[in-house]
Amino acid sequence: MSRPVEPYRIAIPEDELTELRDRLARTRWPDPGTVDDWSQGAPLDYVRELAAYWADGYDWRAAEARMNAYPQFRTEIGGLGVHFLHARSPHPGALPLLLLHGWPGTFAEFLDVVAPLTDPADPADAFHVVCPSLPGYGFGDRPTAPGWGVERIAETFAELMSRLGYERFAAHGGDWGSFVTAQLAHHVPGRLAGVHVTMAFAGPPQDAPPLTEADRAGLARLEEFRRTGSAYAAVQSTRPQTLGYGLTDSPAGQLAWIAEKYAEWTDHDGDPEKAVPRDRLLDTVSVYWFTATAASSARLYWESYADGPAHPVPVPSGVTVFPRDARMPRAWVESRFTDLRHWCDAGSGGHFPAIERPDFLVDELRGFFGPLR
Repeated sequence: MSRPVEPYRIAIPEDELTELRDRLARTRWPDPGTVDDWSQGAPLDYVRELAAYWADGYDWRAAEARMNAYPQFRTEIGGLGVHFLHARSPHPGALPLLLLHGWPGTFAEFLDVVAPLTDPADPADAFHVVCPSLPGYGFGDRPTAPGWGVERIAETFAELMSRLGYERFAAHGGDWGSFVTAQLAHHVPGRLAGVHVTMAFAGPPQDAPPLTEADRAGLARLEEFRRTGSAYAAVQSTRPQTLGYGLTDSPAGQLAWIAEKYAEWTDHDGDPEKAVPRDRLLDTVSVYWFTATAASSARLYWESYADGPAHPVPVPSGVTVFPRDARMPRAWVESRFTDLRHWCDAGSGGHFPAIERPDFLVDELRGFFGPLR
């Protein structure tokens, strides 16, 4: 028997906002780093300034209103409550499109692209948008047993699209959303019009052609990430529970843990807020804080981080690579995404393109999926 789809509205109780401000005021701060840069992590002065603004300047109620401006719902799939935004286009021929976030993201990072995707000037560009929270993230349920890795999440979202009446649909993802999108192409290839990702991972094929300059630069960046920027993933993939105690108890800790990644993974000239305004960063941090999902979101790394790219992706595929995000050689990607029809090396942008470059991302989605309708 199909479970009902029930309307949902975000409404954090006022006493939780008061408690957040109280906890921020009582933060026990560490000593500053012994260097003048980010090489030891988020600088003390930067995090203290953000925390002060979160307590006294940031407007969570305005963020709630932005999120609640689009219809949201919950339904139970596989014993887990699933939260999602569902914005139907007024145009009857619209293509259903699943938008999938990753870590440290939320469904709300797509808010700026929902309106242009659902109600464009040209009805031929219209999509019905479904944007779920990954299990263990945001306003969905937190899994209480192991097994909620990329494969099960893909199965869950395929069922969600069926429950909404979308037997044929398109999918886009970044970060973990890219992995779930690729898994959907393996799980239900016949239902997908196509997939688009911003992080396409693949191993080197046999008889790979020589690397281009862009290929070498991308691999060098990945190696530098493994050497200096992957500590968070090592912890989250091995000891997410232990990490969760500190992040769930300390809003300053949760803030620093996420703010560092937004600063490191976005495209800017030294001022992270030129890429992602501080209010948008705090939208994300606030969702993690109010839902207490530090440990449950990190647990996806424990479930799936070691798996790496596996199944081939046999459906029409598009890849847009942003310069501050991961880039693998195109020939490697083509060996896994066997029907690669679109590749774009964007001139600017980073890991959160729906926030950093929403208009560009909308154009990429329209351009790729247009011929596949």
